[in-house]
Amino acid sequence: MENKEFVCICCPMGCSLSVELDDAGNVTEVTGNTCNRGRDYAISEVTAPTRMVTTTVRSVEGVSIPVKTKEPIPKGKIFECMEDIKKAVVSLPVKVGDTIVSNVAGTGIDIVATRSL
Repeated sequence: MENKEFVCICCPMGCSLSVELDDAGNVTEVTGNTCNRGRDYAISEVTAPTRMVTTTVRSVEGVSIPVKTKEPIPKGKIFECMEDIKKAVVSLPVKVGDTIVSNVAGTGIDIVATRSL
């Protein structure tokens, strides 16, 4: 059996979570959470961790455009995602929510603008 420790980031409480895994890597118990979101977060973090990516994209005009993934992407795809974003160059104007890169790193998730310029 293996035990993993996390701090929950779902709310400001910051619960100390403990996840117990069996020998096959399956979650057998989650403790320390004060709500179901903490339990779900702990299971997700152990089985398939995901992250939001925020960065900037260059524009033809020389302005940096703040962007983010529309949804969390698999943690293992972050560097591939950044490589795709690094290749992107857009022209102004850009509005909040405009798709800047479609299907980033083959995840099916888009990179969108977070500011209108």
